[in-house]
Amino acid sequence: MNKFKEFCKKQGVVPSFKAYFIDAMGAMALGLFASLLIGTIFTALGLIPGLSFFGKIGAYCGYDPAHKEVYGAAMAVAIAYALKAPPLVMFSAAAVGAAANDLGGAGGPLAVLIIAIIAVELGKLVSKTTKVDILVTPFVTVFSGAGLSLLAASYIGKLVGFVAQFIGWSTEQAPVLMGLIVAVVMGMALTLPISSAAICAALSLTGAGAATNEKGLALAGAAAVAGCCAQMVGFAVMSFKENRFGGLLSQGLGTSMLQMPNIVKRPVIWLPPIIASAIAGPLATTLFDMQMYGAGIFSGMGTCGLLGPVGLILGWTGKGGQTPGVLQWIGLVVICFVLPAAICLALGALMRKLGWIRENDLKLQL
Repeated sequence: MNKFKEFCKKQGVVPSFKAYFIDAMGAMALGLFASLLIGTIFTALGLIPGLSFFGKIGAYCGYDPAHKEVYGAAMAVAIAYALKAPPLVMFSAAAVGAAANDLGGAGGPLAVLIIAIIAVELGKLVSKTTKVDILVTPFVTVFSGAGLSLLAASYIGKLVGFVAQFIGWSTEQAPVLMGLIVAVVMGMALTLPISSAAICAALSLTGAGAATNEKGLALAGAAAVAGCCAQMVGFAVMSFKENRFGGLLSQGLGTSMLQMPNIVKRPVIWLPPIIASAIAGPLATTLFDMQMYGAGIFSGMGTCGLLGPVGLILGWTGKGGQTPGVLQWIGLVVICFVLPAAICLALGALMRKLGWIRENDLKLQL
């Protein structure tokens, strides 16, 4: 056993909570940002008349479901980089990530995280141990990763499916309860390594084209937007002291998933955005009567590329659906930006004063 431990250490395989749930998860968020999320921003630019060229670029970054393997590959390579994988292991991880993300469905990113870590560590164990390393290392990495994806990724997706079922149940509840549940759960899903956008698309959280419960789905879509915006805007402003303008933009327009390594280390920092989601969701569905009639995927985007608010606007200005009044336009600004910023700034300041948020607890590793 000691000899095996020494061999693992020699090969750079040293299992630890930090390596797998902080370093790997943090790098995974960067991989997602460098693919799907930058693609989302390109897609948002492509919605501007005359700039459709940007939308085509965004599609190839993984925003188009036909190219979803792209961001799976980017996340897996980023994980391999964080685990200090040799070149052949790192490059082979691309195929592993593509398979895990594709077969994992809405749980694709979570499948990538779990499966890529296993495949990369196995690849590291055989790296440079034979005279035919150029064949053995990619074979072991891809075979173990893609094979495990075929066997297990769909089950990881089913675990995330339970979240989707819970959301589906909540859409049939009273607007206040529904708004609270959908906003909190979808907001947390956006920050976790699962795909909130895929869940919203799968559940069709939009009134557009709904044969039944049209109003309920439209309200649920708006609640999802509120919850996702609360997470992104909330973390962006709350961590401004540590991350300045780079963190403000990367979280506010990119993803709050960048905070997952910090959440794993100190879960209490998640409270302000969750509370902001719980307040914003019911207000969106009751006081402001905000309804989503844009594409369902927009409901799970938050302020990433501003596609959450843009999706609401596109639904309002398109044919059919809700015709917004002044109250809805005010609600758009308040719910998506002003309210989460104010709540998280206030709660963040209080928690710093109480010592619940310490210096650098929100610091990003960009």
